[in-house]
Amino acid sequence: MIFQPKLPDIPTTLFTRISQMALEYGAINLGQGFPDFMMDKDLIHKVNDSMNKGINQYAHTNGDPMLRQRLADKVRNLYQSDISAEKEITITPGGTYAIYTALTCLITKGDEVILFDPSYDSYVPNIEINGGIPIRIPLEFPEFSIPWDEVRRKISSKTKAIIINSPHNPSGTVISERDIRELQEITQDGNIFILSDEVYEHLIFDDKNHLSVLRYPDLLEKSFVCFSFGKTYHCTGWKLGYCIAPEALSKEFRKVHQFNSFSCSSPMQAGLAEYLLNEEAYRYLSKFYQGKRDYFQDCMKSTPFKPLPSRGTFFQCYSFEGISDESDIDFAFRLIKEKGVACIPLSYFYEKSTDHKILRFCFAKENSTLLEAAKRLN
Repeated sequence: MIFQPKLPDIPTTLFTRISQMALEYGAINLGQGFPDFMMDKDLIHKVNDSMNKGINQYAHTNGDPMLRQRLADKVRNLYQSDISAEKEITITPGGTYAIYTALTCLITKGDEVILFDPSYDSYVPNIEINGGIPIRIPLEFPEFSIPWDEVRRKISSKTKAIIINSPHNPSGTVISERDIRELQEITQDGNIFILSDEVYEHLIFDDKNHLSVLRYPDLLEKSFVCFSFGKTYHCTGWKLGYCIAPEALSKEFRKVHQFNSFSCSSPMQAGLAEYLLNEEAYRYLSKFYQGKRDYFQDCMKSTPFKPLPSRGTFFQCYSFEGISDESDIDFAFRLIKEKGVACIPLSYFYEKSTDHKILRFCFAKENSTLLEAAKRLN
């Protein structure tokens, strides 16, 4: 019997290798994007109350109705967009799952999907396992801006979708009004869909607004917009997210979803539905994480690393140009072994391992953790 793998060129992820090395060498892990501090105890209590009330059986396949209504209310308040809780919101086991499901219901063999490097590492495997062809366009370094003229050159009769991600992982940049206008123009004929990865929607800094696709009716009508509860409420291990899409697209999304996970954790959804009544639970996040970013920057001033701007997410990129001529991967491995700090080399997020001598650090950590990491890097 011959086994034909669907992802023959996909190795073990660098995240796994970095995490294993961090454990082996006792390194501070600023690689993966997860907090090392406690989530809000009020949310824990609300989930526990839900369990004690017996909300422990299968939830509705589309998600807890009250949670979906709370999300619709939130979208209306934040983005002035009327979303149907019943027909256009689907709760998923994580934001990455939402992205995969959207691509699965969208792509057929030979379809091309435009994405921008450096890119979140699940995009390309998600496209390829569904028979699609990733068309990778590098963002313009060092601003990590979208080269729209290049996008126009790469669009073909096979272009099915464009993936955008803002705030952007791994660079920490955010899209602008100009980017929105360009996207509107490119997709105005209705033949190209949009997958908008907005899992860091509330982690945006320097008084900037999150330009969600949900704000723009002409974009929303052709979009899958994916979000994460884990990134927002410091509970990445819960693996809960959701997808917002127009009714026709949501119907197709739910066809895939119902035969994959079918439903998500009932008590967690019920707890979140109650927790979302408190708007401050997400409105404070921008200032909170901007404080983390600024604190880490201050700590890193004593090191030879040079920061690149971070406008959102858990992450800030730092240049080590002038410190070492090593590749960013070799240098990252050496930092783990010799300095006891783990981070992610930016070349990992590129198709051709483009090496700008940049490392990505996660600052979603206790201040004591960030201070100790900076001391080790000094």
